[in-house]
Amino acid sequence: MEVSERKNSRIIDGTALCFSLALLAASAAGAVYTGTGNTLFADFLRILTSPGPLITDYFGVGSLPAAFLNAGLCGLAMWAFMVLLPGPSHVNTFAGFFLVIAHAFYGLNFLNMWPCFLAPFLYIRIRRLDYNQNLHICMFCTCFSPFVSELLFRYDQGSAWVPGTASLTGTGIALTMIFILVLAFVAPAILPGTRAWHKGYNLYNGGLAFGMLGFFLFNLLYRTVGVSAPAVVSFDNPVYEQFGRSYRAFGYVFFLSLFALCAGAGFLLNGRSFRGLSRLFTDTGYESNFAAKYGMPLCLINVGIYGALFLVYVSLVERFTPGAGFTGPTFGVIFAALTFTAMGQHPRNVWPIYGGYLLLFLLANAYNALVGGDASWTLSTQAYINSVAFATGLCPLVGRYGVVSGIIAGMLCASLAPATSALHGGLMLYNGGFTAGITTLILLPILEHYLPHPRASMNQHMDLRDMMVFDESVKRAPREKQD
Repeated sequence: MEVSERKNSRIIDGTALCFSLALLAASAAGAVYTGTGNTLFADFLRILTSPGPLITDYFGVGSLPAAFLNAGLCGLAMWAFMVLLPGPSHVNTFAGFFLVIAHAFYGLNFLNMWPCFLAPFLYIRIRRLDYNQNLHICMFCTCFSPFVSELLFRYDQGSAWVPGTASLTGTGIALTMIFILVLAFVAPAILPGTRAWHKGYNLYNGGLAFGMLGFFLFNLLYRTVGVSAPAVVSFDNPVYEQFGRSYRAFGYVFFLSLFALCAGAGFLLNGRSFRGLSRLFTDTGYESNFAAKYGMPLCLINVGIYGALFLVYVSLVERFTPGAGFTGPTFGVIFAALTFTAMGQHPRNVWPIYGGYLLLFLLANAYNALVGGDASWTLSTQAYINSVAFATGLCPLVGRYGVVSGIIAGMLCASLAPATSALHGGLMLYNGGFTAGITTLILLPILEHYLPHPRASMNQHMDLRDMMVFDESVKRAPREKQD
């Protein structure tokens, strides 16, 4: 079928609206399911006024329906900007929308997102840039939302701060305004530059860029001046405890229905066929705009299939290993896993990354058995469920360098994931993308050294002998003459 920018834009806008409405409908259904309809708005207010460093579970801070209400309102706000600003929506906007609603389950809310979201508009205005073409930058900047909550409600109060209270101070407001100005002019400038570091092999470019910025800001605002690092806020929540802090059944019904609707809508919009899907699944994902190449109908089918497969992965690891279960962050990362389904991710180029996580888990357990170690993590530990969703941003490495590179990338990400959040105090929400970026910086030079000619299609065979081919710039040292 013919691909047009206008049709793609309409489908992107329509998808954003449908997901937002689905979240609001799930909020109403969740109120009935959990019996918390009478406390919905009080729970929602507690989400808005509580600090949210990684990994703050909005199901526990508020409630399941309050978290869905928060995500639905954040999604509707993003959709309104997408349709009201002149110009077409594009795949970066599509990615930004999913990241906003994903983190609305843990760390981002309808209050703390606005300073971060609106800050880059000042930069866009001064530089006279197109608003809609740069809307994704505003969406990506919401990853700094936990900084806003900390500065407004807790930063200058120390031990005097009481959980569940919202006490604004002049110092907090002033610090937030300064933070917004820094974000407005630094974040848009640093975002394009970091791409040169990973050369397009990490789809979460914002994760690496903003991870470095968050690293600096956290150390400046906390460690340098001696302010205590922020702790995750938790509340006694009898309803959540009643469900075992895991809404498994609700998650199955919600996500399977949503992904089936996505695949069905894509099928209908693609002329009641899956024509072209096989071509999308052979794409390496490297510097690839699926919407422009294959059309948004096929991208919607990809969303449905890929989302269902990620749900299966989460369900299996949650079933066979002890861990977090279907918490607020778990619900969020299922949305986050969909981020680049229109510009790089598909089932064929992400499964080796999952395999890397599994292999490292098995090796860690085998090592423990041999030497008596104490690696207590599992595949369903919250940090590892969250990080694997973002590790799939390394799928271009799989597409271009093969399955083995993807497995190694997954193992590296899994190893780094628990440590990287400490660098920014959990106040930058794209920690998984930050970890994926660091993984690329480690792995890519090695791959480029031993495989200087990556493949252009996933159907292209990679001969193992290619691993012995060095770049021509690497010259063999001359042999010394024998006496």
